[in-house]
Amino acid sequence: MPLSVRPKSVRPLSARPTAALTGAVGAGLAAVLVAGCSGSTGAESLAAAAADGSSKPRAAAAATATPTPTPTPVGPYVALGDSYTSGLRISPQQASEPKGCSRSAVNYPSLVAEALGLSGERFRDVSCSGARTVDLTGAQSTEGGSNPPQLDALSPATRLVTVGIGGNDAGFMDVVGQCAKENLVDAFKGLVGSDRAAAPCRDSYAAAGGGDQVQQKVDAAGERLGQQLKEIRRRAPQARVYVVGYPSLLPADPASCVPVLGSTVAGGDLGFLVEKEQQLNAMLKRRAEAAGAVFVDLAAPSAGHDMCAGEDARWVEPPFPAHGLAAIHPNAKGQQGAAEAVLRAVRG
Repeated sequence: MPLSVRPKSVRPLSARPTAALTGAVGAGLAAVLVAGCSGSTGAESLAAAAADGSSKPRAAAAATATPTPTPTPVGPYVALGDSYTSGLRISPQQASEPKGCSRSAVNYPSLVAEALGLSGERFRDVSCSGARTVDLTGAQSTEGGSNPPQLDALSPATRLVTVGIGGNDAGFMDVVGQCAKENLVDAFKGLVGSDRAAAPCRDSYAAAGGGDQVQQKVDAAGERLGQQLKEIRRRAPQARVYVVGYPSLLPADPASCVPVLGSTVAGGDLGFLVEKEQQLNAMLKRRAEAAGAVFVDLAAPSAGHDMCAGEDARWVEPPFPAHGLAAIHPNAKGQQGAAEAVLRAVRG
């Protein structure tokens, strides 16, 4: 039966991680302070401390200091991003305009804001389905009207920013579609007597010449994202910025997808798609770190919840999704999983 996604099926977030994510959460960070001497003896250090009126060497005093934890941001919070952020077709939809952005009331920005107690003017979700990095500083045309430049929602008062974007720049959905097309053509060739390739989609991109075409798009997307992260910092200099990655679309062992995808994509091309998504997430991580932002990894917590998992387990819908949901996009469980990952990062 199709999976029915209703708002009441989404559990409210709490400070405790879900059982599915408990194993992925580390117990904490250990701080190790190492004191050393530069060409002076221990006696000399003690003598210098005594001369300074101190009863202990400074290194020993420093070792007793307790780091001050970074407080959780209290808003205003601005959410930027594409359809993986907005919650394409997930009910209930927000009443915000334009409708073409398809923002869900249970997308991860909404769940994060609720968990942090942010509402009204302290929370703005301006994410939009189909958004590219250029739409952060330029208006985006949708079927339901124009979405203003997303960065217009920022101000010097902004204290928390999440941004989930880059997949459309890299043409990742186009790559998935092209792989399905190449495999369909190759299957037809097999019917007429030609040998089927192990990875027709990978072969097609390699035959295009000029190296790895997908990687070139990912790199170009990274350049644009890097510039936009600088602009975010300029407009909201006091904000803590989190770059949110993409969840695992496919399992580490693509062979387990055969019962779900059938012959839609060859086994070799499933591995190709896994590789391309890893390249996309790696680029996002590099750009976040270079900009002084925090990268929120969704690939690890979503492992085992890919589109080839069962209906009760998956966070991402397969090419033939549950009724009313978007193919190869997160469902409500995926948005909740993303919210929990963001909250872990925000709360430190």
